[in-house]
Amino acid sequence: MRAFLPLALLLAGCTAPARDGAGGGAGGGIVSTNPCADAILIELVDPARITAISQYSHNPAASSIAVDVARRFPATAGTAEEVIALRPSLVLTSSFTPLATRAAYERAGLKTLVMDSPVTVAASKVQIEQVAAAVGAQARGRALNARIDAAAQAATPKDGKRPAALLFIAGDLVNGSGTLLDQLLTHAGFRDAAADYGLASTGSLPIETIIAKPPRVIMTPDATARTAALRRRVLARTGANTTEVAFPRNLVNCGGPTIIPALAELAKIRRSLS
Repeated sequence: MRAFLPLALLLAGCTAPARDGAGGGAGGGIVSTNPCADAILIELVDPARITAISQYSHNPAASSIAVDVARRFPATAGTAEEVIALRPSLVLTSSFTPLATRAAYERAGLKTLVMDSPVTVAASKVQIEQVAAAVGAQARGRALNARIDAAAQAATPKDGKRPAALLFIAGDLVNGSGTLLDQLLTHAGFRDAAADYGLASTGSLPIETIIAKPPRVIMTPDATARTAALRRRVLARTGANTTEVAFPRNLVNCGGPTIIPALAELAKIRRSLS
């Protein structure tokens, strides 16, 4: 869920996918080099079909899935040599993957799904449908999207109030407009306050700027970090009516199935302010 680009999925040379629950092709299973694709893939297919996932999912700071789950699967750095040697039936990769690497996949005859980062819930659901079609798990894809819809409905408050919120990603880096997180904040009944400080998108927000107009709530992934601790002390001295709450780091990285726990956490925070 970083500063997401518009959704664009490209299926390159994919043949008809297997039916739900069917095994991988003769060339091997599925390889994912994208941590957000990892989270979707694990929801859609049986573990036996997954040959490798992104190395980022083995890192608690970068993963959107439980690390103990991620480490059940081999990890790949996504290099052309490494992925081609695995002989996968499908590669899920990112638009940020170097063009030379993607060209090498194509020259090796690998079927590839190139994924961008969706900036809305609707775009994330489309991405799930695309991945589900590529892996032959359409029924599971529909079920996952139904769970996302239910989570969005459950998170919507009924009182109509929109307390101002800042959601920090790390240090003084705060989420801004035009992102999936921004839409999730709105779904959960918050107003993303980044624009109050002149931020048009995700960017740095120093303490001096915040104290001039403190938000109702600050969400942070690490309350013990130096920046967060200093911000908390300064706001306390000003007497600001600002509540600081924890928002897990693994809920800010991706869309897909991560939307569900992210909305639940935001809804819980919203209820705590009432």
